[in-house]
Amino acid sequence: MAAAADPLSSLVSVLESYRGRDRVVCDAPPPAIRTLCYGCQLAGGVLARKSPTESEVGRRLLAVSAQLSHCRTVLRLFDDLAMLAYSRQYGLGAKEEDTIVRWLSVLNNLADQLYYPCEHVAWAADADVIRTNSHKWWTLSTAFWGLSLVLGIVRSLRILFQLRRKLRNRTGESLEQSQKEIDAQVKSEVLSILSSLADLSNAVHWLPPGFLWAGQFPPWLVGLMGTISSLIGVYQTSVGAGSGAV
Repeated sequence: MAAAADPLSSLVSVLESYRGRDRVVCDAPPPAIRTLCYGCQLAGGVLARKSPTESEVGRRLLAVSAQLSHCRTVLRLFDDLAMLAYSRQYGLGAKEEDTIVRWLSVLNNLADQLYYPCEHVAWAADADVIRTNSHKWWTLSTAFWGLSLVLGIVRSLRILFQLRRKLRNRTGESLEQSQKEIDAQVKSEVLSILSSLADLSNAVHWLPPGFLWAGQFPPWLVGLMGTISSLIGVYQTSVGAGSGAV
C-alpha cells in the first residue's frame, strides 16, 4: 500500500513547488502548467476547426492556453538566479569524463542563461514597462531556446554513443548489472531527444517567417508538440522521483 502511494506523494511534492509547476529550458521536475497550457491549445485547436458550437469551445480553450502561457512567462521572471546558481555549480564541467559532453553542457548552460533576460525584455516591452521593439527580443529569446535544444540533442546523442561503447567493453560478472543501468540511461536520453525535438519544432515555428517551417504550424500542431514534450517530462520526473533520483 505504501509503495502505491509513493508515486502520488512524489507528484504532489513536485506540484507544490514552482519549479515543479513549470520549467522551460533547464532539466527540472514536470511542468504541470506547461502540460495544461499545451493540452488546452491542442484540444482548442482541434475543436476550432469543427462545427460552430465546437469552435466556440475551442476558442475558449485557446484563450485559456494563452493566459497560461502568459502566466508561465511571468513566473520565469524569477528563474535567472536559479539558472545562474546551476551554471556556477556546473562551472566548466570538470567532473565530466568526456570533453565533448563537457563543452556541450557549458554552451547549453550559456544559451539557457541568455534566454531569460531576452524574454524578460520582450515581456517588459509588451507590458509597456520599457520602450523597445519586443518582436526582436522575442525572436532572440526563441533563438536561444532553439540553440539550447539543439545542444541538448547533440549532447544526448554523444552520451548514447558513449553508453554503447561502454557496454561493448564490459565483460564478466558486472555485465548484467551494467546492462540494466545502461539500458535505463539509454531510455532516459532517447526520451530527452524526443522531448527536445518536439520543442524544437515549436521553436522553429515561432521564429520569423521564411526560416524553415516558421509560422506554418496550426494551433493544434503546436499544442500536440508541446503536449508530447511535457508528458515526456512528467514521465521522466515521476520515474526519477520513484527511484529516489533528485
